This record gives sequence, structure tokens and C-alpha cells, in this order.
Amino acid sequence: MPVLALDTSSSVAVALTDGTGRTLAARSAPEQRHHAELLAPMIDAVLTEAGVDRTQLTAVVAGTGPAPYTGLRVGLVTARTLALALGVPVHGVSSLDALAAEAADRLGLAVGDEVLVASDARRREVYWARYRVTAAGAGASHGGALVELVAGPSVGSAASVAAEGRAAGAVVVGRGAQQYAADLPPAEGGPLDPDPAVLARLALARLAAAPAGTLLPSEPLYLRRPDAVPPAERKRALA
Repeated sequence: MPVLALDTSSSVAVALTDGTGRTLAARSAPEQRHHAELLAPMIDAVLTEAGVDRTQLTAVVAGTGPAPYTGLRVGLVTARTLALALGVPVHGVSSLDALAAEAADRLGLAVGDEVLVASDARRREVYWARYRVTAAGAGASHGGALVELVAGPSVGSAASVAAEGRAAGAVVVGRGAQQYAADLPPAEGGPLDPDPAVLARLALARLAAAPAGTLLPSEPLYLRRPDAVPPAERKRALA
């Protein structure tokens, strides 16, 4: 039961997994502006590499951010359109959730340990959220760590996140932490960008624990209003 997962919250990344969360094929590109041009060819590439026809897909999973409006919208619209065309469900998982779960696996965190994820929000700010590890190691559901949200998600300067004590006692990971290391020193070897294969694994684990027919919400998490807004209507001059 192949599952296609994609994330456009920072870079562009696509993964194809089986029903256990094992990665069959993956592609990623560091581009942060050409999501629309890159995403469709990358989907075709992972399907071709794995020898899977798109009609064999059983679900599509998309990272819901938080992220800037345009890039995130490309990923979610693509996921929904593909799922609709194939008649399969589309599920959403926070991109920050994936970073926290991957950090727990990669850094060998134990149940009860906490992770602060900070991704690049541009404008000298970070998107951040704090998590607690609830299951750890290969014996956890679908072969990897599970996490629960403790605080956030929100957006602000790295300095304000540090000043509020959000990182105290937590392992810090993410590209935002790498960019503002003076305020949010990142753990060595921690993940920088979301891995869509982890998105798929988390979705499968959550669905396994939920009633049959559950859909994981795929609404985008922007945390900011879009930069482009309709112009205000001009007032008519008095006659």
C-alpha cells in the first residue's frame, strides 16, 4: 500500500513509502522559490524509481507547515489535486512534528525528553514549537519516535524565543536554529528540514490509533497573513 508524501514548507521534498513507513524512493531539492516547477517532476521520479504507478497509491500525505504562503500552498494544492484525481485520502501532518520526531530518532532521545524545533520564517524570525517524546526507538509505532506538542506553534524572533525560555532544557533543531545559533544553539547532527518519509510514518501511526475512516486535517498552517492582499477600495471623491 504505497503512500506518497511531500513537503514544501522549506525545501521541496518527496518520498514514497510502503504501509509500514519504509522509504521506497525519495527526492529533495534545496530550492525555496521554485516549488511549482520542481514538485511534479520529483513525484514522477520517485514513482518511476520505485516502479509504482500512481494508480497504486493508497494515500497522499502533505506537510502543513508552518511556512510562507506561496511555497506551502503549492505542496498542499498538489497533494489535494492528486488525491482527488486518484480517489484516495489526503492527510496533513505539521512539518514541525516531522522535524521533532526525526530529531528524537537521529539523536537517540528517550521518552520524556523535549525538543524545540525552529524553522526559518524569514523576516529574521523563526517558526517554533516544543515537543515531548512519547515513544522512542525502532520499537515504536511504525518504526520510529512519536512526539506530542507541548507549546506552540508560533512565530517570532529567535531572541524572543530564547528570552521566553522556550528552549530551556530542550534539544534544539531546525534550520531556524542553525541560522540563529547565538540565540538557539542547535544540537549537533539534528535535522534541518522536514523529511517527507517521516511525515508519512507519523500519519500512518496516527491513523492506526484512530477510528477507521479518519482524515488527518490538511489545512495549511501559515501563522501570518499573506504578503499579497487585495488593494483597498478607493474612496470616491466628493463632487
